[in-house]
Amino acid sequence: MTGKKKRQRGSRTHGGGSSKNRRGAGHRGGHGAAGRDKHEMHNHPPLGEEGSGFSPPEKVQDEVLTVDLQRIDEDAPLLAVEGTATETDSGYRVDARDLVDGGYDADAVKVLGGGQVRRELEVVADAFSESAEENLDGAGGEAVRSERATDNTTTE
Repeated sequence: MTGKKKRQRGSRTHGGGSSKNRRGAGHRGGHGAAGRDKHEMHNHPPLGEEGSGFSPPEKVQDEVLTVDLQRIDEDAPLLAVEGTATETDSGYRVDARDLVDGGYDADAVKVLGGGQVRRELEVVADAFSESAEENLDGAGGEAVRSERATDNTTTE
């Protein structure tokens, strides 16, 4: 089968009807966005959808890093030898920001209460889960909020 261009050779109007039919913008349907909701809807994006008009700025999420309480409990003696944790009379005092990569660059460090706690720990962090606080209290330890802790840091 031959192509359309080749078939139109020799034809004066190339399928456009009378030579008067293709004059002016009326044949094209108007200027600009004319006909956007009637005969040229496929050439324009739908009205009122995302990407058109005003959109409010996006919320910036705080970077919250987490550490498990069981990991702190297991690593406490090693951390004391390294100098990351300090040994107290009854247990260990640990700053959670020292345990997480980039802990001082993050907005908050949260301690999660996964696992068991066997030592008396005094853990300093920006936020604690409810189970972490319960596990620390149950083992005779203490959950201490850091100076960087803010009101918008959730304790969920």
